Order: sequence, then C-alpha cells, then structure tokens
Amino acid sequence: MSHKERMQVIGQEGSGGFALEEGSRLDSDAAEKIQDTLDVSEIVAKYDKEATFRTFRGWLKIFISCVCIVFSGFQLFTAATGLYPPQIQRSIHLGFVLVLIYLLYPAKADGNKHRLNWYDVLLAAAGAAVCGYIIWNYDTIVLDAGPPTELDFIFGCASILLVLEATRRIVGLPITIVAIVFLLYAKFGNLIPGMLGHPGFSLKRIVGHMYLTTEGLFGMPLGVAASFVFLFILFGAFLHSTGLGKFFIDLALGAAGRFVGGPAKVAVLASGFFGTISGSSVANTVSTGTFTIPLMKSVGYRGAFAGAVEAASSTGGQIMPPIMGAAAFIMAQFLGVGYVEIAKAALIPALLYYLAVGFMVHMEAKRLGLKGIPRDRLPKPLHVLRHGGYLLIPIIVLVYLLMQGYTPLKSAYYCIVTTVVISLVANNWKAWAGAGPSGMTVRSSLAQCNRMALKDVLMAMENGGRLALGVSAACACTGFVIGVVTLTGVGLKLANAILALSAGSFALTLVLTMFSSIILGMGLPTTAKYIVLATIAAPAIQSFGVPQLAAHLFIMYFGILADLTPPVALAAYAAAGIARAEPNATGFMAVKLAFAGFLIPYIFCYNPALLMIGADTWEIVFIVCTAAVGIAALSFASVGYWLRNLYFWERLILVAAAITLITPGLKTDLIGLGLMAGVYVLQRVFKEGPGQPLIQGGKGSEAAPAG
Repeated sequence: MSHKERMQVIGQEGSGGFALEEGSRLDSDAAEKIQDTLDVSEIVAKYDKEATFRTFRGWLKIFISCVCIVFSGFQLFTAATGLYPPQIQRSIHLGFVLVLIYLLYPAKADGNKHRLNWYDVLLAAAGAAVCGYIIWNYDTIVLDAGPPTELDFIFGCASILLVLEATRRIVGLPITIVAIVFLLYAKFGNLIPGMLGHPGFSLKRIVGHMYLTTEGLFGMPLGVAASFVFLFILFGAFLHSTGLGKFFIDLALGAAGRFVGGPAKVAVLASGFFGTISGSSVANTVSTGTFTIPLMKSVGYRGAFAGAVEAASSTGGQIMPPIMGAAAFIMAQFLGVGYVEIAKAALIPALLYYLAVGFMVHMEAKRLGLKGIPRDRLPKPLHVLRHGGYLLIPIIVLVYLLMQGYTPLKSAYYCIVTTVVISLVANNWKAWAGAGPSGMTVRSSLAQCNRMALKDVLMAMENGGRLALGVSAACACTGFVIGVVTLTGVGLKLANAILALSAGSFALTLVLTMFSSIILGMGLPTTAKYIVLATIAAPAIQSFGVPQLAAHLFIMYFGILADLTPPVALAAYAAAGIARAEPNATGFMAVKLAFAGFLIPYIFCYNPALLMIGADTWEIVFIVCTAAVGIAALSFASVGYWLRNLYFWERLILVAAAITLITPGLKTDLIGLGLMAGVYVLQRVFKEGPGQPLIQGGKGSEAAPAG
C-alpha cells in the first residue's frame, strides 16, 4: 500500500489526542503507526506485573529462549502422545515454570532488567531440584502412605517457599498473602474461636499434604495448567503470529466503522474478537486499544470515555466463547463437565454483555451527534474476509472438535497443527491475492498471508512458554488454598458463614458473593480468584437450589468485572494510560458502560434458562429478547438520551422498565414494555429535551458530559 493510503497519526501535545489525516485510509497498518507514538511496553509494565521481565543479550538470551521452546515442546509432545502420571506431568511443568520465573523476573519490579543475580540462579536450580525430587522418588511417594521423611519435609518446605516467592514476583503480593493466610490457618486453627476454628495440624502434616499428594501444590489447578490451559495459551501465541489480531481490527473497521460512533463500535467488535484468543483483560486492552482509543478520540469522544469503551470491551473477552479465559477450563474440572458445556452456557450472557456495551456507545454517539468514518476510507468486509479469512480456520476447527467431543487438550493440539499448516500453504493460494477497488494491489499486513517459517514457529513456542508462566504460578499457589480447604474443611465453614450473615436471604447472599468476588478480584488473577471463590462462595449460592454452573459463572463474572472496578481497575487504568485520561474517571465510566454485565449474573441465577439450562428453545428466545430490550432501556437511561435528551424522571421510568424486563416473568415483561412505550410516546410528543443542543462531533473535539 502506498504511503498516501496509510493512516497518518499525529500526537497532539497536551491533550494526548490524535488526528487522522483527511482522506487517509484506515486499516491495520494504522495500528503500527499508532504504536510507534505510544510507549506501549511502559503502559503494560505499569499495570501488568507479568510484563516486568528481564531482557538479556548474548548467550543468556539464547539459553532462556531454548528453555521456553523446550517447555512448549514438552507440552506438545505429551499432548500428542499422552500425558504422564499426574505428579510427574505437573512436576516437570512446575520445574520449567520456577526456573523461568527466577531467571526472567527480578526480586523487585524496579530491579535491574538486564542483569541476572547469582541468588536467582540458585533459586532457579532449587526450583528444578524440588520438582525433580518428586520425579526421582515417584514410585516411593505413590506406594508409601506413611508420614513424610526428613528429606521429604526439607524438599516440601523448600517447594512451598519457592512457589510463594515465584508467585509474588510474577503475579503479585495479594495472591501470595492469601496463600500464606490459608497455610497459617491450617497450623494455628486451634487459636480461632467459633465455627471457623479447628484442632490445628502439625507442620509436617501440612507440608506432606501440600507436597506429596495431589491435593495441594500438585493438585487440580496446576494439573489443568499443565495440560490444556498451556496448550490454549500456546494456541493463542500461534494465532497471534499469523496476524489474526490485525485481521480482527480490519474486519471490525469494515463492519462497523461507517455507522454512528463507528470507532467506538470498532473497539467493541475488535476487542470481542481478540478476546477469543487472549485470556487477559490488560493484554487485550493494550493490544487493540493502541489503535481504537486514538481513533475514537479523533472523532470527538473524550479520552476517559474512549478508554472506558476499550476496557469494558476487552474485559468481556474472558467470558466470550469459544476460548474464553483459563478460569473456564478450571471450572470444567471443578464441575466435572465438558468444556463445551461451559462455553455453551456462557454464550448468551456474553452476547448480551457486548450488546449492552454496544447500545451504550451507540446512544452516546447519538447524544453527541458523532458521525461514522467515510466508507471510502474503510476496508471492505468482504475484501478483508477474502484476503484474511483463512486465519479463522483454526478457530472453526476448534469449535468443530469441541462439539464432536474431543478433549480440550487434543482440540488445542490439533488446532496448533492446523494453524502451522494453514500458514505454510496459504502463501501459495493465489486466490487470496487480488486488487483493491481502485485497481491497486492490496499490500496491507492483513491482506497478505503471514507465512510462518521455522523461525516464526520457534518464536511462537518461545512466546507461549513465557505467557504461561503467570497462569501456572497462580494455579500452583492456589493449590495451597485447595489443600487447606481439603485438610480443614474450611470451605464449607465459610459458606455457612456467608449464609448466616445473609440471614438465609438469597438476594443478600448473591450481593455478598458479588462484593467478595469483586474485592478478591481486585488483587488476584482470574484463575486464582475463581479457585478461591469456587471453594468458598459457590457452595453458599448452590444451597438455594441454583445449578452448579450458574453459581460458578456468577462468581467468575464478578471476578472478571473487578478489572473494571476502581480502586484497582487494571484494565481501565491501562486504557487510561493509552488515552492519557484520568484513571479513576476512566474506571467509573467503564463500570457505567458495563453496568448491564453486573445485572446479567443475577438474571441467570434467578432464571437459569438464560444459560440454556432446563428450558426449551422458545423459552430461551423469549428470555433473550426481553433481556435485550431491558438492556436497551438501561442504556437509554444511563446515557440520558433516546430520541432526544431525557428528563430525569424519564430516566427513572426507563430504569424501572429495565429492571422489570430483566426480571423473569410474563407480567413483569409486560409492565416493562408498557413503561418503555410510555416514554417513547412522550418523546414523540414533546420533542424538546433538557439542556442545550449538543456538539456535532468535530474532529478531536471534547464531548460534553452525559445528561
């Protein structure tokens, strides 16, 4: 593509805004231009602890790259030939994780990022040793049911300390503190009065339970990470290498860019698409936000609103099938159901979530009078699909394999192979090359095939090994929580405490569980907070007869939405960094945009038909339609605009309509529709609303605050 056809991005000093050169053409090449103007790595490192790794040169860089590649190679080998016995598979996996974390992550986040300390080398060797001890003595450990030996105890204590420190380095202090508190509870439970107390256990018993069994460190969370979660992370790394993320941006531009408030709708679509291959809210925000946020600001959206749109859209990626986040795979293990059942149940709530965010950005654009991007400056959707549609084949294969009953492990493995094969042969498909509408040859990075040579395959394997470290460390650390729960029975005690605090009220139990999920979610990664809440809060919800799946999705939703909720809203703060907006203002705006997402879990707990549980097709269609209308009413009320600006009392009526429409029941639905019809008639009769006429969306202009 010629230089004149590329998008020109000009950083405006002070405001942090961006302007688009008139007549320039928008495509995924623009993202690269924008990324050049932003210090993306600095933003990511500020809000994502996993991005604070060391960078080396020379032989040390080569050595670490080789370890990552061997790590991925081991996982691919066992996926193809069959997993080793649980403790061996998980020990080898954890050994790689500990070695890489201590070599890549300094003890202090602001430590030297280019020098390796001698004690980190010793800790890496110790990590390999404590895992190697399990492999070397596997037969003895499995056959001997007695108490741990002195050597077992020494290696067990070392493994606990090494995992806690590694988790602190790569994930953060909160999850480490939670694990330490649970371990101390196992030792000193005899000092706690009341229903939470227990006789207490000896240090040797605790260490043996955590290290020598599959109930603690090498328990189910690490088992999930050591099998198919790693494969899906690796699958995402391969997809990213093929250029799928850029393809999603181009496709979203072509599909939604020309409509009212087009750039914001592009952010919603692109983030939803990208979320299928990214399990991190922050990573998703930064990957697509470096393009969408400046684009939104260029047509008149405020920085805080633009950042909030991207954060709300990106956070939803963890609940969007078919891949979702790592917590969904752990949920499948917890519930003993196939992953496809989790994805099937999560589909309608996820679509409603994105519909709600889409409604909000549409009404905000209507309120501000913002226009879309001229059609001649956008890629054509069919043209994008023709030149890059083959990139979707691995995802289609994934859905097909899961629907056919293949395990997630085998499905991910075959999809990785498919990705490599497709990328190797696609460059020879001349049908994918062609001329654009103006007769010029399409030269964008998406229009062409991203052929993966051996170097690219090895790079994807290296990236996959690095990306899995945080998830695996969090799973290993939460294994201590699971171990204490199985050892002391504290999970049932905490569930009973929640029920006692709520006085047996189902609604209050849901509210308390929501706040617990959000508070825990502010400091823990998604996998860790789900595991903790699944053992503590989910049983309380299930005691009211709520299906297991609904209860577990409830806590996962609010754990994920914590990434938007101040005061620790990591996704919103990362978006604010790109938008150069005030972080808390961006966070509160993101909560407003995602407000329907805070209501959806209540809907499916009261009526599991939304999860396609125990309902026929027509009942599901009816519930989805009324919930969608209710979400629209909530969007109108939140933005303060429908056909015109809304008076305060009109907004209250619409809020009441939304609540009644979202609440299951024919009578409540009829009341909600009647309230909406009344407001619509009032808007048609009284065509003047409160306030002065709004701006008409000048380039780079600031939007007025909502209603």
